[in-house]
Amino acid sequence: MAFKSRKFLAPAISFLALLTACQSPENYDLIFRNGTIVDGTGKAPFAGDVAINGDSIVAVGNLKRATGTAEVDISGLVIAPGFINIHSHAEPDALPTAVNMLSQGVTTEIMNADGRSPLDLTDQMRQLDSGGLALNVGGCIGFNSVWQASVGLNDQRPTGDQIRDMQGMIRKGLEAGAWGVSAGLDYVPGRYAKTEEVIDVLKPFAAWNVVFTNHDRLTPENGFSSIAGMTETIDIGTASGLIPLITHMKVQGWEQGKVNTILERMTAAQTGFPGGAVADVYPYLAGMTGLASLIIPSWAQEGGYEAMVTRFKDPALRKQIIREAEEAMKLRFGGYEGIFLMDSQRELADAMQEFGIDSPGEAVIRLLEEKNQVIIARFGIESDLIAIMQHPTASIACDCGASLQERVHPRSWGSFPKVLGEYVREKKVLTLEEAIYKMSGLPAKTISMTDRGTLETGKAADLVVFNPTTVIDKATYAEPTLMSEGIVHTLVNGQFAWKDGVATGIKAGKTLKRRSMN
Repeated sequence: MAFKSRKFLAPAISFLALLTACQSPENYDLIFRNGTIVDGTGKAPFAGDVAINGDSIVAVGNLKRATGTAEVDISGLVIAPGFINIHSHAEPDALPTAVNMLSQGVTTEIMNADGRSPLDLTDQMRQLDSGGLALNVGGCIGFNSVWQASVGLNDQRPTGDQIRDMQGMIRKGLEAGAWGVSAGLDYVPGRYAKTEEVIDVLKPFAAWNVVFTNHDRLTPENGFSSIAGMTETIDIGTASGLIPLITHMKVQGWEQGKVNTILERMTAAQTGFPGGAVADVYPYLAGMTGLASLIIPSWAQEGGYEAMVTRFKDPALRKQIIREAEEAMKLRFGGYEGIFLMDSQRELADAMQEFGIDSPGEAVIRLLEEKNQVIIARFGIESDLIAIMQHPTASIACDCGASLQERVHPRSWGSFPKVLGEYVREKKVLTLEEAIYKMSGLPAKTISMTDRGTLETGKAADLVVFNPTTVIDKATYAEPTLMSEGIVHTLVNGQFAWKDGVATGIKAGKTLKRRSMN
């Protein structure tokens, strides 16, 4: 009987093979053909095609027998997952267009960085949705905003009821889909929170497995040590059970050249993330912040801007503020020489000359008496920056976001292409697959975003296509809104938001919410 079964089975197999051969080839909405695929996992690039149906990637590989309703030949180009900016200061009115981000290949932004956020994330996302989105957005719940709502702007200790009140606000944010808890412990009022108080507020959320992302705190008490500030971030994360994320990681001022100290502490940290503590970094050696924020002592900022300016009028307090401000500039930035005033487009040294004074602290006070202002300040050296970028758990971000402003940091227009052009192609600091992983797969893994970040079947069709031989940033500190080159296409949820180097105006972005505790 077994022999007879085989006898009758052979024609059946032949018939099925013939039937399969006669079937129509698979048809997809869109096929990218002949690209170099860098899939965001860290694996080496490979040649192939990518097919999309609707908003999803449905096939990757050799698709020569398939057809597409639309087909795009990307010979000589790289196709990769869209970049995920996990440290975003996106402006809501810029999100319907987001040209500065789409032109860099960014498809997702995680907003509410450095501790500032609305307390009602559901309402925030609803409002963003209603205006239309050129890319995807999600948000963190901000520790500083929660602290201010409960404790206020004064330097005082929270009561037990206030601790529970803050926990309730954070829980509400996480239940609304927040991707983590952000803090700016270097900024008022977060600066007033003691380390153990931050831990107490966060401890109930260990089971959520979310990040605690923090702008590290540099204080006179720790000698304005960025290493001490980053160590505090790690300590808060490990003690509370959240994953510590050192955001816009840098080694500043007098500690330049000592980056290995903190990198070793990151690796040694016992966290819920493979490899220890995590970080994000942008590829510039200067940052942008408020003139008062990191220079004027925190006690002088207590109560807000008007209260601070009132203190300037007291001769004794003014003298003390000047002394502490000049010490902060020396230790944070190596002096006042690297401070550039964004509002008036001049150096702090130029303002000193115009005032006819030789005290940078006095100049800062006079400028703040005119209005609150924004500065760009040099903080680091390239060898430290490179070491951070190469660290296994450091993602590339930009400390920026969708913006309509003209006076911005060049990172707003250049961060991701700068990495690809300068640090991959020119300086060979990272391989192409390492850089793409740090812009897509790693940030997604860091915040537990499971449906994006890699170019694989079943994932959302957020994609970037770029020319690896020409991609580069063009923005400078003098001309910060010059558009990067080499980003050919950016797709958001399967639709061209950026096509042939031009924004399409298509609003295919979505608000993204974290789906569960784990």
